[in-house]
Amino acid sequence: MPSISSWLLLGGCLFAGPALSASDKIPAQAQIIDQRRFNVLNNTRPPTEFNDTTVSVILTGHHIAIFANFIPGVKVFVPPGTTEKSLLGRPFHVYDEEFLKIIGSTPTLTRIAYSEVDPLFHEAVVWSKRTDEVFFVQNAGPLEAGTGLKKSAIVEKISLAEAAAVANKTDAVGLVTVHNVTSPEDPKVINPNGGNNYRGKLIFAGEGQGNDTAPALYVMNPNKPYDTEILLNNFFGRQFNSLNDLAIHPKNKEIYFTDVPYGYYQDFRPSPGLQNQVYRFNPDTGAVRIAADGFTHPNGFTFSPDGKHAYVTDTGVGYSFYGNNLTEPSSIYRFDVAADGTLENRKTFAFVTPGLPDGVHCDSWGNVYAGCGDGIQVWNPSGKLIGKIFVGTTSANFNFAGKGRMVICAENSLFYATLAAAGNYVESEM
Repeated sequence: MPSISSWLLLGGCLFAGPALSASDKIPAQAQIIDQRRFNVLNNTRPPTEFNDTTVSVILTGHHIAIFANFIPGVKVFVPPGTTEKSLLGRPFHVYDEEFLKIIGSTPTLTRIAYSEVDPLFHEAVVWSKRTDEVFFVQNAGPLEAGTGLKKSAIVEKISLAEAAAVANKTDAVGLVTVHNVTSPEDPKVINPNGGNNYRGKLIFAGEGQGNDTAPALYVMNPNKPYDTEILLNNFFGRQFNSLNDLAIHPKNKEIYFTDVPYGYYQDFRPSPGLQNQVYRFNPDTGAVRIAADGFTHPNGFTFSPDGKHAYVTDTGVGYSFYGNNLTEPSSIYRFDVAADGTLENRKTFAFVTPGLPDGVHCDSWGNVYAGCGDGIQVWNPSGKLIGKIFVGTTSANFNFAGKGRMVICAENSLFYATLAAAGNYVESEM
């Protein structure tokens, strides 16, 4: 295959030298994004004009670069030589030829559910291997949903068999059933946000509700009647702020989770009582301790497949109802994981635009994926951006469902993707 540097994107067509043989063509749903096309722009907007409410259009000779609002507060960069339509038409964007291995020869992206107002498809995307279903949760806090203080965000699920049956379509809304998952009232899973597999069941990080319902780690059976239990709801008697995301280390099986005051920023939790930190919890001994601090808003969390590295997203740029501060972190940090499980040697792995990096996961090869302002962005283990799964709007979270399958939450839309990569599946012992 020709090197990535030999490709040019022109008028919606791909060229590599004078002609392409059938074996040279990239997948029908993919396109090359040549970053050299926007390294130098004839006109760039000053910072005072580039804000969170306007649409910026940059003229670059014969091309136009557009920063467009798909949702309030987030702009999507449309590179010169492309349009919004062309970016969405072939959503697998190849920034480096390494991405071709990830997407394989026939990647697909299908919208399988849509909610016009209520952001039903938000976070906690978890594959239940036992049932071959994917669970996810509604957004807690947005005014459109009415969730947060007055009622809890709900847990939902889909059948992967139903999703796979429509993978040949671009839009299959109405053909895949989204089921509500109702847990028992005692204890009820309140405002779940992050999720993972846990000893044959599911574990959710709950954000809490008001003064009296503390943020907590909940365990749920993926089968009816979806019985639940609480693993942890305090730090030596003090309530957490709003638990956000969690991951289980593949070797020591301890639960690492993040705490950040987004419940406060969305008016369903009191003002923070602890600094924003990453915690480490051993469910067998009950020991809970600080794993890392020094963040603005520690959010997504995951481990590399071998457990030697931890990745933490810092969404410091976003303050929800209080707006954005574009000088704060929109970053992914990588830590080394010592033999005893402690996190050390923090380094900046990536800085994300547009939007911010929220949920983060690794594939089985160690590549890093994050939900961002334009969909899913993908980096190789050295932190080089190699590709995107472009949905044209914010994806707070997503996850693999074994090999070659991915479910992407994008607030009002839910997507099913097929590709070549496999997820980094970790589950504690039964």
